[in-house]
Amino acid sequence: MPRGARFAAAMAAVTRRLPFGLSRVVAPSLLGYLLINLCTFCLDLTLLAVFHGGLKWPLPVAVTLSYGSASAVSYVLNRVLNFRSHGALGRQLPVFAAVSASNYLVFVLGLTDALAAVGVYYELARVIAALCEAVYLYAMMRWVVFRDARRSAAARAAQLERATHVSPYN
Repeated sequence: MPRGARFAAAMAAVTRRLPFGLSRVVAPSLLGYLLINLCTFCLDLTLLAVFHGGLKWPLPVAVTLSYGSASAVSYVLNRVLNFRSHGALGRQLPVFAAVSASNYLVFVLGLTDALAAVGVYYELARVIAALCEAVYLYAMMRWVVFRDARRSAAARAAQLERATHVSPYN
């Protein structure tokens, strides 16, 4: 079984076991997104602490480099493992770049700088901005950037159904 399929199967298995009826409303891709992006957010914060806290680079420069690095890792992992997209990179990458740029300007740089300017610690400001960006990025990845994955997921499900369906007439 390919890595992406194992990851998707694991997310589906965990999602099925969610309590309080959450299994009916939480998509496996949301759980996968949260897991992947929690890891890349940790990468983002680690790089931010090194660039701004350790190297004393200006906050906008540190945020830009840490976010850009984490964003690239997130794109690759979500494309391969979570959404299992096979769409053309030439079409997806510019869309993802536009989504990332808008997210960066509004949430990452804008909200982080605004909160830090009013006295919120830069790490906490980045966490608050990340909560806002998580909603935006998941929606954009699921329904805009990796929209081909929904069609291919439906095709995979239909193929699996055909392969496992046993006719009583055989």
